[in-house]
Amino acid sequence: MSEEFGPNFITVTDEDGNEIVLEYVDALEYKGQTYMAFFPAQEDENAEDEDFGLVILKQITENGEDLLSTLDDEEELNAVYELFMEQLWEDEE
Repeated sequence: MSEEFGPNFITVTDEDGNEIVLEYVDALEYKGQTYMAFFPAQEDENAEDEDFGLVILKQITENGEDLLSTLDDEEELNAVYELFMEQLWEDEE
C-alpha cells in the first residue's frame, strides 16, 4: 500500500489480531540495533484529528527473518524517542 515517490506504508498485526496501517517516518541505529519510527495512517482524511503519537518499533531477526517488535524497556523507548525527535527537528530546519 504505497504510492510511487510518495509515503511508505506498512500494515502490522497487533497481539489481538487487529491490523494497523503505519506510515514510515525514519530509521536510526542505537547501540547496534535498528529502530524505525511510524505515524498511524488516518484512513479517513475527514476524520477528527485524534492524538496519535509516534510509533517506534525495533527490527529484530527471528529464525532468519527480519521482524518489527515493540520496545518493552521504558528506558530504551525514551532514549530512542529522544533521538528520533532530535532527528525530526534537524530535518525541519
